[in-house]
Amino acid sequence: MTIRPLDLLDLPAIARYRNDVLTLDTARALTRGHPLGAMGLLAYINPARHLYAATCNEDGSTLLGGIIHTRGETFAKLLYLAPSSKLDDPKLPELIEHLAAQAGEWRAFHVIAEVDETSDVFTALRKAGFSVYAWQRVWDVSGIGKTESSRGGEWRRVQSIDLPAAQSLHYQIVPQLLHPVDPAPARPNGLIHPGRRCFANVNYGVYGVMLAPLILPDETEVSDKIVSLVARLPDRRGRSVYLNVRSYQAWLEPALEDLGAKAAPRQAVMVKHLARYVKDAQPARVPPSNARIQPTQFSRMDSDE
Repeated sequence: MTIRPLDLLDLPAIARYRNDVLTLDTARALTRGHPLGAMGLLAYINPARHLYAATCNEDGSTLLGGIIHTRGETFAKLLYLAPSSKLDDPKLPELIEHLAAQAGEWRAFHVIAEVDETSDVFTALRKAGFSVYAWQRVWDVSGIGKTESSRGGEWRRVQSIDLPAAQSLHYQIVPQLLHPVDPAPARPNGLIHPGRRCFANVNYGVYGVMLAPLILPDETEVSDKIVSLVARLPDRRGRSVYLNVRSYQAWLEPALEDLGAKAAPRQAVMVKHLARYVKDAQPARVPPSNARIQPTQFSRMDSDE
């Protein structure tokens, strides 16, 4: 079996599998389009991107896979696998392992994959070392901001002074066990609500906008705040808007359902650990190479006893 990087000679296979691909990065698919479409393929020619694709060939059978990493992030994300009609192929776990090894070269600590809970790819991901760490559901909220509620308050862009408040919300809402995989925001990006008890990370793309909210469970008038968030979203330009709700914020789903938002099928968020996380590690103390250590000397003491 041969696993190698994708090249121009593989364009026929890419064209053949364009409509038979499993997307594993939901936010990127909804905001930037098909990973094997024209826009997705153009991204591969940018050497500044951490974007890698590989193919596996054996006995006339071809498998494709892609992985992506954002510089500065501690995790990479599986982008796609193809063809989706061969997710039970025994060679698929080895291809996934190959993609994960590339993430290690980028110094990522984890690889994340988002999979519909009824997908056949679960077995291959588990064999490759992935396990479920959360569930999520993506809601289409494009239509709920058309009649803005005046009680929702005015969301504004996050500034550097707001970053500690956004990080505090993250530490209060996201379980501590998930912090290494789902880190707190490291730079001011997104929108924050007056009072700093509601924050939303914003991911813009050509085809849509993805919101990842952090809202405390005891917050009041949540529906109004969500409506205001969508209505006041800057630079929307008619694009579809989606809101990603992880399992540790499940209390937002009844409000979204009441607002008429459209829910996608539930997904498992799976992770493969490439390195073990050590919190507050302290280096061992080693004497300098030029240090002279004076040995302890003992003298014999005579005694009448």
